[in-house]
Amino acid sequence: MGKPQNNRAWWLVTPMLLLVALSAIVPLMTVVNYSVQDTFGNNRFFWAGVQWYQQVLHSERFRGALVRNLGFSAVILAIEIPLGVFIALRMPRRGPGVAVCLVTMALPLLVPWNVVGTIWQVFGRADIGLLGHALTAMGVDYNYASHPLDAWLTVVAMDVWHWTSLVVLLCYAGLVAIPQAYYQAARIDGASGWAVFRYIQLPKLSGVLTIAILLRFMDSFMIYTEPFVLTGGGPGVATTFLSIDLVNMATGQFDLGPAAAMSLIYFLIILLVCWIFYTAMVSQDEAI
Repeated sequence: MGKPQNNRAWWLVTPMLLLVALSAIVPLMTVVNYSVQDTFGNNRFFWAGVQWYQQVLHSERFRGALVRNLGFSAVILAIEIPLGVFIALRMPRRGPGVAVCLVTMALPLLVPWNVVGTIWQVFGRADIGLLGHALTAMGVDYNYASHPLDAWLTVVAMDVWHWTSLVVLLCYAGLVAIPQAYYQAARIDGASGWAVFRYIQLPKLSGVLTIAILLRFMDSFMIYTEPFVLTGGGPGVATTFLSIDLVNMATGQFDLGPAAAMSLIYFLIILLVCWIFYTAMVSQDEAI
């Protein structure tokens, strides 16, 4: 007969769970309420049904912001994941250099998001910024405030500088966790460096890479502060991602109904992608 389980510890965390649930459910229900109603002021609401959802889904504005967001996330993942794996493979595994490398890699992650945007805003200026002045001196017509491509590339470079360290630290932890017996067997078999990476390191990093891809997709898809501080969503709508467009719609135009519908669609897209990645992680664990 098995030992009876003691579930009394749940009573200790129940108040916190209720508080977290309340703080999440009440705002969500408020957004749902706004998404199906219309108002003309004086706190009077009228049933609108799915009108706002149809308006958002058929809007070129929403589709454009969604395409920019997905394109940005795809570019970020294509750069940061391989770069993070490459840097992690080049980091030392023992000696005093380990602490130096880990601290150096962690430094960009400690910078607040609004400060990151301010740093790159100054860094890219042609008059006082190192990057802008250097490119201008080389004859490159660089101006992130007026050229859409320059603004896009600057936002990508800013995100790569800020968040590649996260991928590096995750991959480094995965590499350190690989038993030395695998490397010893590879040396006995005379395996090349590429073979070691292809058949030992990469398979062992699959779970870590899935987590890294999930985290970086969520962060890049929900990015707001850095591009807002750097470009304000411009020039034009070049860097107007879904988050920026949503805030502009809710607080700038005060279109609460469409903004609420858009935020729920935004939430469902993120939830769907997270579910896909979670399913992939569970499948990997079961296969192992």
